[in-house]
Amino acid sequence: MTAVYPILATVAAYLLGSLSFAVIVTRAMGMRDPRTYGSKNPGATNVLRSGSKVAAVVTLLLDAVKGWLPVALVAWFGKPYGLQEGTMALVGLAAFLGHLWPVFFRFEGGKGVATALGVLLGVSGWLGLATAVTWVIIAFFFRYSSLASLAAALFAPMYYLLADGVVWNADNRIAGAIVVMGLLLAWRHKENIQRLLEGKESRLGSSKVGKAKGAKG
Repeated sequence: MTAVYPILATVAAYLLGSLSFAVIVTRAMGMRDPRTYGSKNPGATNVLRSGSKVAAVVTLLLDAVKGWLPVALVAWFGKPYGLQEGTMALVGLAAFLGHLWPVFFRFEGGKGVATALGVLLGVSGWLGLATAVTWVIIAFFFRYSSLASLAAALFAPMYYLLADGVVWNADNRIAGAIVVMGLLLAWRHKENIQRLLEGKESRLGSSKVGKAKGAKG
């Protein structure tokens, strides 16, 4: 029976990750579906283009929570059920994949930045904080959400491995999950990367729904 628990936890994490809060929050607030404007990406950055900072912040927080919660629950309560670092890696990756390909929304999800951050916070608050600070620094100086996300995805596994034995004891399975999330996040940003290279990427705070229906950030 113990062998079933990791499977159940992974499935539950994927289903939680499949809750597209960008769509849920905007519907609850009577706003336009974020899949119909801007980049058409159901994520906090595109919700911000609606002009509602509140909706964007709520989306960001809930997307992060759905990545954090399954990892944190396994870390707190999993040991008696045989759920340890390997399962933490599985549920974190499953929640992230749920956001990218949500079963409840025709497998059309977001890019996973907030959910990945939530997973990192579940692994370690310090890891999540270091990664979030990296995002903020790049976003502040360059004003590109996509560039900040790519930088954070690059540095997250480096932070995790470099702090091994100092802040935490790194686990290869968790490290692998972080690397996979980073690669998938970069892949989901491939169009943003192309626009960055062409100098056509939209900057943070530069477009609203009414101004830039064709924005692609």
